[in-house]
Amino acid sequence: MKDMIAYCGLNCEKCDAYIATINNDQTLREKTAKLWAKLNNAPILPEHINCHGCRVEGIKTVFCDSLCGIRKCALKKGVATCGDCSDIEECKTVGTIILNNPEALKNLKE
Repeated sequence: MKDMIAYCGLNCEKCDAYIATINNDQTLREKTAKLWAKLNNAPILPEHINCHGCRVEGIKTVFCDSLCGIRKCALKKGVATCGDCSDIEECKTVGTIILNNPEALKNLKE
């Protein structure tokens, strides 16, 4: 389970992209792509919805692999998660997530 906690503290096992990938659920891929496209005002297609988790080997969504500022920062700093970073208290990069998701902050502290 610990490997499935994203750098930001979110649980990858609860992510629709992960669930659709491990269950090969095309309907969930389509639903997720539609929602994420709307939320991000971006052309996200069902074939983009494939991910094994942001901290484990395997396929990742384009966002998680290439665009996520949190993941880029954690990889650059060499931390397992943002919870291991000395700057977490004042970090604006992960701040929005942990401010709006108490479970993510709890995951980072464990």
